[in-house]
Amino acid sequence: MEWILIFILGVAIGSFMNVLILRTPIDESVSFPASHCMSCGTPLRAWHNVPIISWLFLRGRCSFCGAKISMQYPLIETLTGLIFLLTALKMGIGFQAFGIAMVFTLLVALSVIDFRYKMVPDSINLSALTFAIFSVTAYSEFVTHFTNALLLAGGFTLLRFYLSYAIKKEAMGEADIMIAATMGAILGIKLALVAVFISALLALPALLLTKDESEESQQLPFIPFLALATWIVLMFDTQISLYLVTLYG
Repeated sequence: MEWILIFILGVAIGSFMNVLILRTPIDESVSFPASHCMSCGTPLRAWHNVPIISWLFLRGRCSFCGAKISMQYPLIETLTGLIFLLTALKMGIGFQAFGIAMVFTLLVALSVIDFRYKMVPDSINLSALTFAIFSVTAYSEFVTHFTNALLLAGGFTLLRFYLSYAIKKEAMGEADIMIAATMGAILGIKLALVAVFISALLALPALLLTKDESEESQQLPFIPFLALATWIVLMFDTQISLYLVTLYG
C-alpha cells in the first residue's frame, strides 16, 4: 500500500511540474490564474485536474471546446510517479529519497523546457541544486554534498573557459554548470564524471543526426542527456563503483 501512495505522491507532484513547464518559460505565475484550457481559456473543474485519470476519461480532449490535450500531461505525471517509486525502492522511504526524487522531477521539467524552448529557467535549476545539496540524513553528508557540488561546478567552469577559447565561441551555458553541481551533490565526483561520459555517449547519435541541419537546429539541448545519465548512474551506482574499483583498483 505504501508503494502505491508513493507513486500517487509522485504523480501529483508531476501534475504541478506540468504547470511549471508551461508557465515558467513565459513568466506566468504558477498559482494564478487557475488551471484552464490552453485553447479556449475556460477554467477547469476539479474533476478535470485528476492526474492521468482525467486525461484518459476525457480521451485527451478538452470537455468544453474539444481541443486536443497534449500527451505531455499524462506522460510527465506517470514518469514522476515512477521516479518517486523507484527512488524509494532504491534508497528506502525517507527525507533523503524524497529530496533525490524531487531533484530528478525538476530535471525532467528542465529537460522538457530545454528541449521545447531552448532555455533553462534559473528558478527550477537552482531548486534542483538545493534539493540535491540538502537531501541528507547527517551534517557530514551535507558538507560532502556541498563540497562535491562546488568541485563539479568549478571543474565545468574551467572547462567552459578553455573550450570557449579554443573554439572561439560559447562552449556551454551557465545552466550546464549548475546541472554539473547537482550531479556532483547527488553522485559524488567519480560517479558524476561517469555520468558526464555516459551523457556524451547518449547525445552522440542525436548530434550525428542533426549535423547536416541548420546552425540553429544543431543547438542540441544537452540537459536531457545529463539528467538521464545521472539517473542511470544513481540506479546502478553499486555496480558502477565495483567496476571502477576493478578497473583502477
